[in-house]
Amino acid sequence: MFELSQLRFFLAVATELNFSRAAKRLNMTQPPLSRQIQLLEHQLGVELFDRSTRSVVLTAAGRRFFIEAQDLLQRAHVATLNAQKMAQGSSGSVNISFVASSVYEFLPRVVAEGKMRYPHIDISLREMTTGEQFEALRLRQSDIGLVRAPSALTGVQSELLVREPFVLAVPSQHPLATQVELSIAHLDKQPFIMYALSAWQPFYELLAGMFRSHAIQPDYVQHIGSTLTILSLVNAGMGVALVPESAARIQFDKMIFRAIALPAGIESLLYLAWRDDNDNPAFNVMLDLIKASMQQQAETGYQDRIG
Repeated sequence: MFELSQLRFFLAVATELNFSRAAKRLNMTQPPLSRQIQLLEHQLGVELFDRSTRSVVLTAAGRRFFIEAQDLLQRAHVATLNAQKMAQGSSGSVNISFVASSVYEFLPRVVAEGKMRYPHIDISLREMTTGEQFEALRLRQSDIGLVRAPSALTGVQSELLVREPFVLAVPSQHPLATQVELSIAHLDKQPFIMYALSAWQPFYELLAGMFRSHAIQPDYVQHIGSTLTILSLVNAGMGVALVPESAARIQFDKMIFRAIALPAGIESLLYLAWRDDNDNPAFNVMLDLIKASMQQQAETGYQDRIG
């Protein structure tokens, strides 16, 4: 089988139609160039050139091979570049799983920035609960997870990415909408839309534990697994709800967001999770990008949307 170097030798001769000029172009002497062309013809079993003392011309087989040789060298060049890009992490694919509320603010910015800076990296997104994400990481079905709890799995790292307060979503005509200052005590006996245990275990346990420890008894009217659905029910006047501050980006015509004083440690936490043995170069690029971008977004805050 011929080598890529022989294709370059052949193309030089086929372009110059002169062995002396082709050898000079290749920074070599003519005899070894002639031997390489003869070896190539022997390997192919065809003559590529008609040679005479006065001229060198391509045979019919040589003209056909000229087209194929150019294509082969171009494909080899592209393959080399793609391999280098893959090793550098500037091309490839990354699977990112996320909890629903992260899509309201953080994730769109990260994906947009990633596509702009690394257009040759394919970013695949999949919404999952925190528990489902850890299973996907364990099975290598996900490269990066945006989860609501730190990892307890061997081989899966996690890092606190965003810490944000909860805010109160309240119908516009509700008495709490005009309350000067709100605290946890204002939620006692209030119709309350709670996160579902099955889908939002970290939030459910955090908020339910807060209410129990402070002897607050909201009137749970619904347990819902989606922040968007919770806000839709608040907008319909069915009750109030505590949601992460980032959810204040979602605006409804009959609902507002209010800051509320909650006990210390009652915060919405978003963690970044990944396998420590992930050898996907594009994963490392996106991991660094997410850390930088989401930290910047967390510092920006959402107070302009909260009363």
